[in-house]
Amino acid sequence: MNLKILLPFQIFAEKIGVSRVVAEMRGGSFGLLPRRLDCVAALTAGILTYETPVGGEVFVAVDEGIIVKTGPDVLVSVRRAFAGTDLDQLRGVVEREFLTLDAHEQSVRSAVAKMEGELFRRMAGLHNG
Repeated sequence: MNLKILLPFQIFAEKIGVSRVVAEMRGGSFGLLPRRLDCVAALTAGILTYETPVGGEVFVAVDEGIIVKTGPDVLVSVRRAFAGTDLDQLRGVVEREFLTLDAHEQSVRSAVAKMEGELFRRMAGLHNG
């Protein structure tokens, strides 16, 4: 298979001859093999693993994103990614960098929603009053 890992402003990795890809989604891990049917799946922050005959197993910590398999091509589009060989270290990156940011983003979104609600109430008050 041909694997391409895309970030918002660059190509993180581009590999040919990939024999398998394992990624994480909300329901658990799933694998892609060369003859698997085409598919699309939403990824959660976690570890993506791929294997090549020359490089062996490679681990990449990835943020949320999407994976698309069409024929021999596998495209992974994520916000951020970090490569490494130590799985414990990569798990730490996922927990520290990706999952913490997601919690922070949720609190920011909640605050913005409250401000929008207050703005709409005030605008409605001006319109009715």
